[in-house]
Amino acid sequence: MASRDRRRRSTEDAWFVTAPLALLAIAFSTAVALLSDGPVGDWGLALLLFLVMAGTSIPVLNVVVRRQAVGVTLTEVPLIVALFFLPPLTVVLIYTLSHVASSVWHRFSPTKLWFNVAKAAAATSLAGLILLALPPLEGVGPGTWGSLFLAVVSITLVSLVSVVCVHVLIQGWPVGREALRSTPSVLLTTSINASVGLLVLIALRETWWSVLLLGALLVALAQVYRSYSQFFRQHRTLTGMYDLARLMTTSTEGALADVLLDRVRAIMQAEYATLWLPAQGRHPEVLLTARVDTSGLLDVAPTPAVLREQARDLGQTVAIGRLLGDETALRKQVSAKQVKDAIVVPLRSGQAVIGTLEVTNRLSDVGHFTSADIPVFETVAAHAAVALENTRLVDRLRHDAYHDSLTKLPNRRRVTGALEEAVKIRAPGEVVALLLFDVDRLREVNESLGHAAGDKVLVEVAERLRSCAPSSALVGRIGGDEFLVTLRLESADAALEMAARMREQIRAEMVFDALTLDVDTAVGVAVHPDHGSDPAVLLQRVDLAATAAKSVPGSVQLFNAALESRSLRRLGLAGDLRRALDDGGLEVYFQPKVTLRDRRLVGVECLARWEDPAHGTVSPEDFVAVAEHTGQLGRLTEFVLREGLRRSRDWAHGGHPLSVAVNLSPRTLTDPHFPARVAELLDEYGVPPQRLTLEIRESGVLDGTDRPIPTLRRLRDLGVRLSVDDFGTGDSSLAHLRRLPVHEVKVDRSFVQGMATDPGDLAIVNAVVTLSQQFGLAVVAEGVESELTLELLQDIGCEIGQGFLFSRPLPYERLEAWFGAQVDPEAVPAGELPRLRVVP
Repeated sequence: MASRDRRRRSTEDAWFVTAPLALLAIAFSTAVALLSDGPVGDWGLALLLFLVMAGTSIPVLNVVVRRQAVGVTLTEVPLIVALFFLPPLTVVLIYTLSHVASSVWHRFSPTKLWFNVAKAAAATSLAGLILLALPPLEGVGPGTWGSLFLAVVSITLVSLVSVVCVHVLIQGWPVGREALRSTPSVLLTTSINASVGLLVLIALRETWWSVLLLGALLVALAQVYRSYSQFFRQHRTLTGMYDLARLMTTSTEGALADVLLDRVRAIMQAEYATLWLPAQGRHPEVLLTARVDTSGLLDVAPTPAVLREQARDLGQTVAIGRLLGDETALRKQVSAKQVKDAIVVPLRSGQAVIGTLEVTNRLSDVGHFTSADIPVFETVAAHAAVALENTRLVDRLRHDAYHDSLTKLPNRRRVTGALEEAVKIRAPGEVVALLLFDVDRLREVNESLGHAAGDKVLVEVAERLRSCAPSSALVGRIGGDEFLVTLRLESADAALEMAARMREQIRAEMVFDALTLDVDTAVGVAVHPDHGSDPAVLLQRVDLAATAAKSVPGSVQLFNAALESRSLRRLGLAGDLRRALDDGGLEVYFQPKVTLRDRRLVGVECLARWEDPAHGTVSPEDFVAVAEHTGQLGRLTEFVLREGLRRSRDWAHGGHPLSVAVNLSPRTLTDPHFPARVAELLDEYGVPPQRLTLEIRESGVLDGTDRPIPTLRRLRDLGVRLSVDDFGTGDSSLAHLRRLPVHEVKVDRSFVQGMATDPGDLAIVNAVVTLSQQFGLAVVAEGVESELTLELLQDIGCEIGQGFLFSRPLPYERLEAWFGAQVDPEAVPAGELPRLRVVP
């Protein structure tokens, strides 16, 4: 654009055309003076024709070409009369002087004034030579018509060629070519004017009294020309507005401003057209300007900002110019910008002003905006406002369709589209990594603190992910509590490292008013092409990886084929589990719980087992997860409770009262009817409440909220014992147990099994046992599998244990056989629990 501006010459360079024209005018005028018999004619008639020429030289129809205008006037009418009655040299003089008067009247610059003078003198002197070269004018017959017509046309052609030369010199050949396109219209008008002039000449030759009639006719003709000019402008304006409306409806969003400003500038015949849209929401400020001889749009405006700001604040059109009225304060600022006139119209969307549309400088030196232009421009601005608002609406709808309304991140549709593009490009040594961040415990936050708090958590997680993700990454929200980050990395290992690093960076505490929350995420990782080439498959597999990561809080899991096979397996188990519950296909196994000091059997843990004819042995982890997601968890829990209470009743009737422990899912604690159901079952089987222990995983009972506490208190009030299972695998501490109504802590098997070889595990178990006893809690050690572990547990004072050292989980019949084989042969004292043999 800058190079184009450098190629544009200054208007002062028009002297390169004016000077040759002046030389030609001198040469042709000298020749006319030498060849004419009487170079000077009737000065009175000459003065009269000069006045008529000056009066008719005011243009009534302008053909605008870029910055310049070709004026079509009635000058040819008196010119025909002058060429017939006056010597050629006198015609040259009065015609030239009429152009001087016209240029002064219109306040032309000196450069254009001298160009018009030289052009007029050269053209009329050439016409004089043509008339001298032709047979003398005698009468007003056809011969005279042809000679005068040829002379007038030569004047028009010289003027047209001179204007084209100036355009080519200053603005280049394309602009000159546009000026040439006006030739047919100019010649047609010249022919009409010449014909009228010949009719006037015939009338004057007949009688001078015809001047009166011709004067009236001239006035009428001027009005016709003015009406035609007005009609021409209206037709051009309507055509331009129709084209503008059509192009705005068919233009793409990016091309709308270009089309709008170019058409507005053309309709208003302005040098500049400017669109200003202040910053609004996510839309930045827009300031674009179309200039008449510049391709593309400028990001500056010729008018001061105060004009458009005033139009926006007042909601009214602001117009400054010679024919529009001036405001002194604003006029000084406009003049400093070398702006001769401007119209600024506010763009409205309903009652709100969304921006302004402005035009600056009517084209040509003689042109100025008038009050009649304001309604036209306001109509154009109304169309433009509708088109712009529709464009913004479409843009907003498109944005909303591809972005999450809460976090403003790309949504699943946008992420899927980006993945489709990313997987098409296979870069050597790179993978497309998908990192799925699943926010832990968001449901608990929503239920305990309200959805507003949950929304704040999601927004904060989105901000942290956006800030810590590499600039090349795409961060999106694809589900309620799921955020996906996609980027190119070197390998799957690099993706795992990136996921772990980002997870650590977003784990900082979140403070909302007086509330502080610890929010963690489980992260699943999948990469293309290792884990699939289809975006839908990749999203499915990274979701499986994230689900697997949630089983170990705060972990990062890379997808593997076993995860998918397990997911497919669980999907097929849903219907079979319902049939198994209906048909008694599930069985309850029992694992003994033994006092470690004297090896007395104190109870059993009830564990559901499922041997399916089609699926084989189904792990509890799988069918419990299926039960949770298919609404069958309540039936599964009640089935285990019934079987455990029934066996406890039978053992009590046989003289061996044993307690039974049943595992509960964290979701069961959200059921307000569960405590009442437990009470009904205890009454139904006649089992004292203290013989029932309900075990809840640490992650379920210590979830950072008070949500499970009401259910736990109701169960405690029933007399049921409560136990925290798998203690030590989460992020909680024993201090958290002080506010919970629990009776027992079960140390996770991973620590118990490592006691004999890992001093750290031994220290952990020792601390749990010591502190639990101080809090008045019983301690059960899971995973007792060796005599050395048993001795270590006895040394630190652990009371109860269970594990393969005593027995694996057994069905009821095998448990009875095991029980009979393990009890000492001597009689068991009344009221005491049976003592087990030493296991070899």
